[in-house]
Amino acid sequence: MDAECRNCEALCDVRTNVVHGYGDVGAEFCFVAERPHSGADRTGVPFTGDDAGRRLQRILGELGFARSDPDAAEPDLQNVFLTYLTRCRHPDRQPTDAEIRTCEPYLNAELRMINPEIIVPIGQRTLDALATDYTTNQPGDVDVAEAHATTVRGRGFELVPMVALEEQTDAQTEAFVDHLLENVFSRDYRQTKGRRGR
Repeated sequence: MDAECRNCEALCDVRTNVVHGYGDVGAEFCFVAERPHSGADRTGVPFTGDDAGRRLQRILGELGFARSDPDAAEPDLQNVFLTYLTRCRHPDRQPTDAEIRTCEPYLNAELRMINPEIIVPIGQRTLDALATDYTTNQPGDVDVAEAHATTVRGRGFELVPMVALEEQTDAQTEAFVDHLLENVFSRDYRQTKGRRGR
């Protein structure tokens, strides 16, 4: 992964860090958001340094994926990998479609390397992108608010959509954790691809 990537001219001079994926490269769960939040742009580590990051780190702690405090600068993670559609943050706007396409090889490389069983798309745009690549759905077919804390079958993966962290209510956070604990952890999700457990 290129820590000094210069592929998107409009982002190079306004980002603080290129934020590539972070976590357990043998993970069975992968969380993907649209772009780094302001904290991650500052720290260089996904989902750290701000309220959105702390919310996700608390979720990961409740699920047993994080063995560190939600404020940790470098979270201690097991069985989970954290990444983005785009690796650089523009402070004033969302990424363009072209910027997402430019970063796509990074995400594809991570997903091939990790080969997760469950992907958690965070936010509508991430759900649209991953649903297009990994399910029979087209962008807009699945509303992230309606699909939040449910399971969507994919091609070799299952998607468990999540409302964007900065828009998420405490009730939605609780519903997401409950869904994974009661409906995903309670069965052998490895059977989605017939892969043997590690």
